[in-house]
Amino acid sequence: MAPEPKALFGLDGAVAVVTGASSGLGARFAEVLTAAGATVVLAGRRESRLHAVAQQCPGSVAVACDVTVDADRRRLVATAADTFGRVDVLVNNAGVSGVVPAVEQDVDEFASTVAVNLTATFALCQLVAPGMLDNGGGSIVNIASIYGMVGSGSLPQAAYAASKGGVVNLTRELSAQWAAGGVRVNALCPGWFRSEMTEEMFDDKGISLITSRTPMRRTGEPNKRDGALLFLASAASSYVTGIALPVDGGYLTI
Repeated sequence: MAPEPKALFGLDGAVAVVTGASSGLGARFAEVLTAAGATVVLAGRRESRLHAVAQQCPGSVAVACDVTVDADRRRLVATAADTFGRVDVLVNNAGVSGVVPAVEQDVDEFASTVAVNLTATFALCQLVAPGMLDNGGGSIVNIASIYGMVGSGSLPQAAYAASKGGVVNLTRELSAQWAAGGVRVNALCPGWFRSEMTEEMFDDKGISLITSRTPMRRTGEPNKRDGALLFLASAASSYVTGIALPVDGGYLTI
């Protein structure tokens, strides 16, 4: 018998790791996964803020982690495995951005952005995949961006766009390699949502620019990503892998 539709999106008993969980998208993702029944391992650099998020996520564990540091990544995955026995869901959310014309961008700064947004994403996928494959499956959700699918143009950020484009195609490649073992790898590509990273764009001028380019004529509210996250993390997408799912109010359609 087919499962009830509501049950498809449930995560009862699942163990999820969320990076960049101390604020913004990551904190919201952790709360949504918890509400869906998952036990969440929260990772982030700002330990005090991470513990504040943990208070909103019953049963969660907070792990101070800089995703660019190999020892921190390994400790994060080991903590999840040692505490709960496995990792069923990984949400690679940690990320940085910066608006600067490409001709002025420092090469080391470019590399630093790639290290957080792309290299760390690969490294964490690589760390959780063996356990998922041994357990017969799992779901990896890489948080990319609409600017991993198009150029940002008037908002110059070559490092961010390049790194998120890399995340999108890394997602495709890993999905192809691991699909036969039951591990699904998908990307969620948000459009314009208010966060610490985007706050400077949410003045009157910035909102006017964003909404004029968005067919729905509005920016995203935090809960508008929830359904997409649960779809990709849960059994609702059990025959879906390698996709880049925009949540953007139609931004990519024009």
